[in-house]
Amino acid sequence: MFAAVSSSLRLAVTARHFSSSASSALASAAKRAMVKVGDSLPSVQVYENDAKTTVDIAELFKGKKGILFGVPGAFTPGCSKTHLPGYVKDYEKLKAKGAEVIAVIAVNDGFVMQAWGAAHNAEGKVRMLADPTAELTKALGLEFNAPPLGGLRTTRFSAVLNDGVFTHVNIEPSGGGLTCSLANVIYDQL
Repeated sequence: MFAAVSSSLRLAVTARHFSSSASSALASAAKRAMVKVGDSLPSVQVYENDAKTTVDIAELFKGKKGILFGVPGAFTPGCSKTHLPGYVKDYEKLKAKGAEVIAVIAVNDGFVMQAWGAAHNAEGKVRMLADPTAELTKALGLEFNAPPLGGLRTTRFSAVLNDGVFTHVNIEPSGGGLTCSLANVIYDQL
């Protein structure tokens, strides 16, 4: 009986160790895969306006100079008070500097993103794109887990793209608030 209990304990410890090692390996892989200057935007379907209308993010930026920024969630304080409003307010300046498309991405559904855009008069200025399964967020290596916000979320970032290639990437430090991903920073990078 002692041998059976000992064997079960070893198996449980090994399983816990493997699970911990696998989690560490996955976390390291995600960090290594973080988007950087020179990377191409992946071809991923995101949603705009509802749960049916999809947009291929790579096609959206193909042949254009544009801005893509990401937020942890629609209607959250920093995103609603500062981040999105800054891009809406500076739309004409960003467009005059060469931005042909400006889009925001968040791990939300299309209906939420549409309502958030309407609440901030973003229509015709900022494309409100939903990444409900975090497929784009994961492909860019910009996911983080925030249980109080519903789980997996997009790290706050901004980027300039030229024909779908990242020419500038600004990723906010964890817990760092809003600094490098604001509209005025992107303006200087266009």
